[in-house]
Amino acid sequence: MSTRASIPAHTVPEHALTGVVVATALPYRADPKAPAGLAVDYDRYAEHCRWLVDNGCDGVGPNGSLGEYSSLTDEERRRVARTAIEAVAGRGKVIVGVHGVGSHQAAHWAEAAAEDGADGVLCLPPTMYRANRGEVIAHFEAVAAVGLPVMVYNNPLDTKVDLTPDLLAEIARIDGVQAVKEFSGDVRRVLQIKEQAPSLDVIGGADDVVLESLLMGATGWFAGFPNVFPAESAELFRLAREGRLAEARALYEPLVAAFRWDSRTEFVQAIKLGMELVGRFGGPCRPPRGPLLPAQRAQVADEMERAVKAIEAQRQAV
Repeated sequence: MSTRASIPAHTVPEHALTGVVVATALPYRADPKAPAGLAVDYDRYAEHCRWLVDNGCDGVGPNGSLGEYSSLTDEERRRVARTAIEAVAGRGKVIVGVHGVGSHQAAHWAEAAAEDGADGVLCLPPTMYRANRGEVIAHFEAVAAVGLPVMVYNNPLDTKVDLTPDLLAEIARIDGVQAVKEFSGDVRRVLQIKEQAPSLDVIGGADDVVLESLLMGATGWFAGFPNVFPAESAELFRLAREGRLAEARALYEPLVAAFRWDSRTEFVQAIKLGMELVGRFGGPCRPPRGPLLPAQRAQVADEMERAVKAIEAQRQAV
């Protein structure tokens, strides 16, 4: 583990964490010597990161929940972040997930991200522990002390810790905390956060309420389904930010049924299947995630088919 003193001072730009940043899915290849018989396919992952940026997304987010960070070895986790940074090569931002059980683990991954050239970090409250208010603030203080721009991540469904607007008002006072990925699913939070923590950029975190969030003033989308529909997602973001509601709704509404999988337990498997259904590589997941049940696969396939048909019809109409 490196020391913070060894990391050069980082100039924190304003609004470094906005735009469409894709929480990247991670491809594996069969390898009997790897954990669960699956080795990270770094070459395929690099190609995927480049493809997302080439199709209009503003950046990528390695080592999030969608990237199965908790199923990786420490060596794999570091290499995944480095692969994304090298693949994007300055053409887009890279916001690395640094989630950890405690602040010392999260700060360690933030230090690694700084050393490797990341543009910012995404950080949950302490995982696997229902931290109290003071512990949450101390956690983010330790991560922000590394010097990279910080996007705190509110996911009360999984962490059992809710970063409420009044708590975010306190967290926003930490130097270097610039944004919150809001995944409560409650779109009322967007305006509440803007009122109580006006310095924070509110980033839409749940795909199936992203248009509502953007119309209420969110300035970014840290997203899952752009792994499947990057160009359309970038277009949706642009239309929403420009206030072109009719066009945004026409694009959004056929996609929402598929987008709802982003908020379900099997979101990783569903998004990887979605990638397969549009001709990309999705592949398997490592444990504890198993394959989708037949009924789930059928539902994803049906909702994806409707989304793809709607997109094709819109393209032909242009």
